Amino acid sequence: MDVAKSIFQGLAESIEYEKGDKTKGNRHVVEIADLPHFHGGQIKEIRTKKKLSQAAFARALGVAAKTVEAWEADKNIPSGPVQRILSMINQDQEILEKSKILMVK
Repeated sequence: MDVAKSIFQGLAESIEYEKGDKTKGNRHVVEIADLPHFHGGQIKEIRTKKKLSQAAFARALGVAAKTVEAWEADKNIPSGPVQRILSMINQDQEILEKSKILMVK
């Protein structure tokens, strides 16, 4: 099938889909969890469960050690992407090892 024909077919399927024909096209419904909000003590707890210093934890997250220190002292709040990563670490204590961010010798 040539490119133009493929584009027109896609447009026709989109129109049919919008009119109510849900048998055309691929549609996936996903639900995205609310953004977590970790603060000082919780962040320290996650870090200490991993048995990491602030400097090592910071390096694993790609931030400065002073940043982790500020989070744990509630002087700063991690950004959205870091909140997601903290949530992932909190849910799966081995995720840093599985993703080869942290290599235990």
